[in-house]
Amino acid sequence: MLKANEALYNKLKSNYYLPDSVSKSFIDSIKVDSILQFRKFRYIGARVVYNSISSISNYIVLEKGSNDSIKIGMGVVDPNNGVVGIVTDVNPNYAVVMSLLHKDSHISGKLLKTGETGTLNWDGAMPNIIGLDGIPKSAKLAKGDTIISSGFSTAFPRGLQIGSVEEIFKEKSTNNFKVKFRTAANFHNLQLVYVIENINQNGVDALLNKIKQQPQ
Repeated sequence: MLKANEALYNKLKSNYYLPDSVSKSFIDSIKVDSILQFRKFRYIGARVVYNSISSISNYIVLEKGSNDSIKIGMGVVDPNNGVVGIVTDVNPNYAVVMSLLHKDSHISGKLLKTGETGTLNWDGAMPNIIGLDGIPKSAKLAKGDTIISSGFSTAFPRGLQIGSVEEIFKEKSTNNFKVKFRTAANFHNLQLVYVIENINQNGVDALLNKIKQQPQ
């Protein structure tokens, strides 16, 4: 039954609600070495058992943990691939996710249309409305423009939807815009999410550690 559900999900993923034991695979288009290897991801379904949105530091608790291969640093998305947050703590049966609605959540976001990259920053004012800092005033952007994951970390494949632009302000003291966007994920109604396992995470980490240990 599980394999049959996986097959249906891969064919019509937006049309099916799946039990939280389902996982799926995704192949990114980012090359990670010179022999054309591609970064691969596995999605691990998990039910949300706790979700806060009213604090300045909001967390989500999932009903899966290290027994299901979930680790600290993994990205989390909703069933429509909207970015939700990053795993910050695990035990054998549960995982804690730092929501995008957290003062310390600063993942990178990219403007789909023009390619500029900024940093997410939530001010605690309104759930589902987040800031995108660091976008230069030279960027051509408008309300409704899509913001996606940049792919500059191992937590998320590039191209996952983060949100859409709601408001644009010119910062007086900088050469940047202050952008407000509405999140793709609906934090008011999170019930099922997917934790993203980067299959090549260990290899990437080993390479980065090797570089850091080299004499400067």
